[in-house]
Amino acid sequence: MGSFSDYCENAILDHLFGKGDYVPPTIYVGLSASDPADSGAGLSEPSGNGYARAETTASDWNVAADGLLDNANTITLGPATADWGTLTHFALFDASSGGHLLVHGALAHPKSVESGDMVRFAGGEIDVTLD
Repeated sequence: MGSFSDYCENAILDHLFGKGDYVPPTIYVGLSASDPADSGAGLSEPSGNGYARAETTASDWNVAADGLLDNANTITLGPATADWGTLTHFALFDASSGGHLLVHGALAHPKSVESGDMVRFAGGEIDVTLD
């Protein structure tokens, strides 16, 4: 299950209580070799070798129900042109590079990504909760 980052929690709270506007961003799916944590300080994304965050649209996500939202469609990263290492977490961002970490969560199983591999999240595999 994905957890909201500190940045995202504060932006949502400010919006709910009239302290700021929050415009829904384009969501990009990325990967990390370690837990980014709510602060984002532990983020360890692959660099180069065909790695790029996957851009999504609103239609790639299901409508939230009971405090849970998940991906509606398959989301694919890669193919890797060289090894990306062992990846343990997914991360959602508001930019294709840099930007703000919005949500992070552990992969069901760590994935060793080698040259030629693609990482696919089938519909329903990325869960984001708000509780």
